[in-house]
Amino acid sequence: MSFIENIFGDPNKRVLKKLEPIVEEINELEPEIEKLSDEDLKKQSLELQKKAKAGDSLDEMLTKAFAIVRETAKRVLGQRHYDVQLMGGIVLHRGQIAEMKTGEGKTLTATSPIYLNALTGKGVHVVTVNDYLAKRDAVWMGQIYHFLGLTVGCIQHESGFIYDPDFKSEEAADEERDEVGSFKVNVDYLRPVSRQEAYGADITYGTNNEFGFDFLRDNMAPRIEDTVQRELNYAIVDEVDSILIDEARTPLIISAPAQESTDLYQTFAQVVTKLHEDTDYNIDEKMRAATLTEDGIKKIEKILNVDNIYAEGGMRMVHHIEQALRANTLYKKDRDYVVKEGEVIIVDEFTGRLMQGRRFSEGLHQAIEAKEGVQVQRESTTMATVTFQNFFRLYEKLAGMTGTAITEAEEFAKIYNLEVTEIPTNKPQAREDKSDRIYRSEVGKYKAVVNEIRERHKNGQPVLVGTISIEKNELLGAMLGKEGIDHNLLNAKNHEKEAEIIAQAGRPGGVTIATNMAGRGVDIVLGGNPPNPDDTEKVKNSGGLLVIGTERHESRRIDNQLRGRSGRQGDPGETQFYASMEDDLMRIFAGDRMKNLMTSLKLPEDMPIEHGMVSKSIESAQTKVEGHNFDIRKHLLEYDDVLNKHREVVYKKRREILQLDYDIRNGKAEPDALEKILFDYIESEIEQMVLFHTNSEDTKDWNIEEIYEVSQTIFPVPNDLRIKLSDIGVEAKSKADIPKAREKIIKHLMDLAHEQYNKIQETLPEDTKMNTVVKAVMVRSIDSLWVEHLDSIDHLRTGIGLRGYGQRDPLIEYKREAYRMFNELLTLIQKQIVYSIFKVSTAASLPKSVMERAGMRMSAPAKTMGTTTTTTAPRKPGSSSPSKSQEKVGRNDPCPCGSGKKYKKCCGA
Repeated sequence: MSFIENIFGDPNKRVLKKLEPIVEEINELEPEIEKLSDEDLKKQSLELQKKAKAGDSLDEMLTKAFAIVRETAKRVLGQRHYDVQLMGGIVLHRGQIAEMKTGEGKTLTATSPIYLNALTGKGVHVVTVNDYLAKRDAVWMGQIYHFLGLTVGCIQHESGFIYDPDFKSEEAADEERDEVGSFKVNVDYLRPVSRQEAYGADITYGTNNEFGFDFLRDNMAPRIEDTVQRELNYAIVDEVDSILIDEARTPLIISAPAQESTDLYQTFAQVVTKLHEDTDYNIDEKMRAATLTEDGIKKIEKILNVDNIYAEGGMRMVHHIEQALRANTLYKKDRDYVVKEGEVIIVDEFTGRLMQGRRFSEGLHQAIEAKEGVQVQRESTTMATVTFQNFFRLYEKLAGMTGTAITEAEEFAKIYNLEVTEIPTNKPQAREDKSDRIYRSEVGKYKAVVNEIRERHKNGQPVLVGTISIEKNELLGAMLGKEGIDHNLLNAKNHEKEAEIIAQAGRPGGVTIATNMAGRGVDIVLGGNPPNPDDTEKVKNSGGLLVIGTERHESRRIDNQLRGRSGRQGDPGETQFYASMEDDLMRIFAGDRMKNLMTSLKLPEDMPIEHGMVSKSIESAQTKVEGHNFDIRKHLLEYDDVLNKHREVVYKKRREILQLDYDIRNGKAEPDALEKILFDYIESEIEQMVLFHTNSEDTKDWNIEEIYEVSQTIFPVPNDLRIKLSDIGVEAKSKADIPKAREKIIKHLMDLAHEQYNKIQETLPEDTKMNTVVKAVMVRSIDSLWVEHLDSIDHLRTGIGLRGYGQRDPLIEYKREAYRMFNELLTLIQKQIVYSIFKVSTAASLPKSVMERAGMRMSAPAKTMGTTTTTTAPRKPGSSSPSKSQEKVGRNDPCPCGSGKKYKKCCGA
């Protein structure tokens, strides 16, 4: 206990103490609720819904709602919430994080706050780490919500579903069910619906990626009807540490192909293989950086036969070389990525899962493709992007649950304003966590692990072995194979059967080798699944599940997750980590003290040290890395927050236009509502132009000819209507008359603008309304300029660090520059709308929004490409294709949108 806790007491215990009276109130309602018939229970739920929708406080309804859910769970699932699960539910309802140990029933815990918050009808999102768990929980827990009159949706890749107990899919009829715990999971009872309908349900299950991408796609939609999400009301994030911390640095990006790939990637992939470490380049493993030396640059110049690579190739060429060097020296096959069916797929460092569709940024992915000799994909242009940090902060209320959050409590508090409450276990924990064993060499460590597994296997004790990479996973599997030990291998290459393999990991004598994912969200039942009483007893007598960690991870949370697979619900179990001085963590971070100790003792490679100092040294190394990673995430967020403010303003502006268009079409708004906004923009532009050219106090110096010339670029001004002071009777005899004179000029020009606007309306086909054209011009202008802004901000972010050399804070400089660029963006959006609208003679000549064109260019999401890490294709807004007039425009011709730019620099970009 710390000094502060000695004085003030444990703050977590104080929180739990305050929850106990609420749990007691729920328990007091149990006898009364138990007496109700099914129909009466449903009526009680309906009454609560009416109250919630009428605006009654959810806090006041909490005890009754929780009591109703507990009783329903008993009736439909045969499971009763423990008191600690009710505590966890209260914490989740309050918008906090509940840390609950593995096997304590987080899925059931969440049902009470989900139900309570879904009563309002505003929608609750339940965020899981993979599609399997989303589908499982929607069907499993959907039984409770359906019983109580609520609807349950589920979002899967490209699909939407609604839980419907009367529905049974054809594929489910012939399919053998996978057993998970006491529950059977497959596509039974999930009826296919549109994504809109799935999001329209009271409760919607899905993964963080699906929710995030749908948010981005909604902000690329051409009409409000094409959006699928409602307001982001309340979300419960399962495995919250994995999503909000481990994936926090992963931006979700929707992108479209840009220029063709260059053969520079293949060239430099060959060049860097001829370089030597320490002489030609240096590696910093802590920072994951590889830097060329002067000698290295000279060698490359010689190989490429150039005098000065910076002068002849520019920064682009140098960037290609650096990325090729990183790909060759720092990124390893079967650790950081796998090559599958001619494609480089990233492996998640925290879970060991394959990250389909994700790509490394800034040409690194292409450099790896060139290194591995697979087809180098084209680079891409970012259309929309958001980080998980900023996406989840959009929810009005956010909560989360996990088995490991306390070590990251500071980050949750500072970045997400989420408090962490540690919920006690239902039964005392009986698991024994042994001290680490440390070996001199990696070979000695693996020999010891194999010997340990052999002995435990003989005694009938199940063993789960955690490895940190696919490469190590397969190495250990091969060693066990040579010893003739039956085992199951689980890694990203065969993750399809993950739940099935993990669920059977508790059978007598079972040996399972898994990468760090180790089946998060799936219980390992002692004795196997379904459990056999004799087998269960046999396993318990042998000591329960033994978890062996073959290497310490950079994060203590990941190690604790692995430990948590054993000793669920008071079951016996033990855990032990094996480490060596050749492990990455020890080699890079543990310091010289440990290395010197191991060297001086001159121990055989398979003889371990077990000492408190060893564990402290490892934990110290992990704490250093965690602190370093937190600083990186915090630093990135400070930069991303700037872009996030821009995103909020632009997306809000875009959505308001789409909503107004929808309201006009459905008679909910004045027919000319959008036109009023348009003419406000036109008037603003004309005012600025007139003020600029009439800034003299003597009207003789006013440049009326220039006003005419500029007006002509906005809308056609016939010669007989050329602006003359005499034509509009402007006489400025005193200073007081000057504003009136300007107003007359502005009014004259606005009258001309209205005349030209009416003429455009007359040229439109009968079935086309001018309102549709105005909306399309506005949306197209926002979209195209927003994409350019994203690109400009990315370039600014890349180069801003150099200002540190001038004794300036890069972050302050970034904020200042970004603010200037954003004001320019808003000005440009208005200008482009004004300068484009009068160039549209027919609706057919209006080019599609850059977002719509991106949707047409990109086919199935499986083939998409990206810029930073996570990318996907936009939803296709319709089946329309570019008009013939568009197809005939040459790349160097003026763009038909009237922007004045070349087609290749504007709509053809």
